[in-house]
Amino acid sequence: MKKLTLLIAALCIVLISFSQNIPGELDTILTAYARLYKFNGSALIAKNGKIILNKGYGYRNAANKVSNNENTVYQLGSITKQFTSAIILKLQEEKKLNVKDKLSKYFPAYPKGDSITIEQLLSHTSGIYSYTNDQNFMATEVSKPSSREKMMALFKDKPLDFSPGTGWNYSNSGYSLLGYIIEIVTNKPYEQVVHEYIFTPLKMVHSGFNFTDLKTDEKATGYFKLDNTNAAMAPIVDSSVSFSAGAIYSTTSDLFLWHKALEANSILTKAEQDKAYTPVRNKYGYGWNIDSLEGKRRVAHSGGIHGFTTNIARVPEDDICIILLSNASDRSLEEITNTVFSSLYNKPYELPREKTIIKVAEATLHQYIGEYEIRPDLHVMMSIKNGELVAAPTGQPESILYAKKEDFFFVKEQDIEIEFTRNDKKEVTGFILYQGGAKITCKKIK
Repeated sequence: MKKLTLLIAALCIVLISFSQNIPGELDTILTAYARLYKFNGSALIAKNGKIILNKGYGYRNAANKVSNNENTVYQLGSITKQFTSAIILKLQEEKKLNVKDKLSKYFPAYPKGDSITIEQLLSHTSGIYSYTNDQNFMATEVSKPSSREKMMALFKDKPLDFSPGTGWNYSNSGYSLLGYIIEIVTNKPYEQVVHEYIFTPLKMVHSGFNFTDLKTDEKATGYFKLDNTNAAMAPIVDSSVSFSAGAIYSTTSDLFLWHKALEANSILTKAEQDKAYTPVRNKYGYGWNIDSLEGKRRVAHSGGIHGFTTNIARVPEDDICIILLSNASDRSLEEITNTVFSSLYNKPYELPREKTIIKVAEATLHQYIGEYEIRPDLHVMMSIKNGELVAAPTGQPESILYAKKEDFFFVKEQDIEIEFTRNDKKEVTGFILYQGGAKITCKKIK
């Protein structure tokens, strides 16, 4: 009996030690990414209704050396979509609309609106052109207040990408239309409806929409790039532009309140969540990406808006929630999320390490200059600036490429590697892109 008691006591000590070590292990993961300028923001990780870690990394304001913390307020970008879809489901519950309704019911003059449903807007299967593909608008107009008419003019008369219901293409325009439908149905501003149905009941007092005019010391400055040598500030996207597709601002703690409400079925019923979490096409449901982890459903959504990238990932069955909010356009949030999941499920993982950089003669760098095609709508321009090889993908910020070995380069802040290819004459003919486990062959076209 005494031996059994000692064994139980020993097991308790091990379990307590393991439990106490989890926050430290998670902090080590986030710190490793932050040290390499792959994460600058706030992170909240919770399990079984308990917050394990809620902490800031890097700077909220680099110029004034003000650090991020658990109260920093960020623009969320497309995480907004799960709130928009929740409102649609609530209005359907109240019989004020139906996801099978045609778009023409609310916008009678919309081209082919009688063949597009609310459900197709929710699941990105409508075929409607996304206004965020308009590079000129995104570069010059996003900081200016806009009207419904002006925004709809950006996509209303564009040809459909495919016949509604036959394909999948991420469309911010589709989610803007959902916000306009919410306004028509409720006869209230979209923002007011979200406050009434979600923010106010859940006491999400640090969440809202008009980030431009938000007055608080906790407001994060958004950066296109932030490291030890660069602090490229980004303009704020006006909430009338990003609207119901991406306008919400919030904190990690407020988003945790949202997670807890979903776990408790207090805003959406279990049946409504099951509908939102059921893939329609391309592993996408109603405002959520759906996958599996350890045989259990994993639901997630990322966000990207000028100066900010975000991610929320959940395993509802295990009451696990990971929230990552960045104000430095960090491209490693999915990688960090997967590493954190590995830690929580006691699976092996590797911490990021700084790669060795070799010096390449500028004469050699000149051989890589040119235009390369990743796909028809995505090209990369390679150029040399200040003696460095620079890659500029279509519609995206430039990135410096650092040499790991001859013809092999990488991007410091992202999980991206590029291996240039040559022909028998040693001429550069293209490159192989390694990103997120994918291997893509790209040809040089100019």
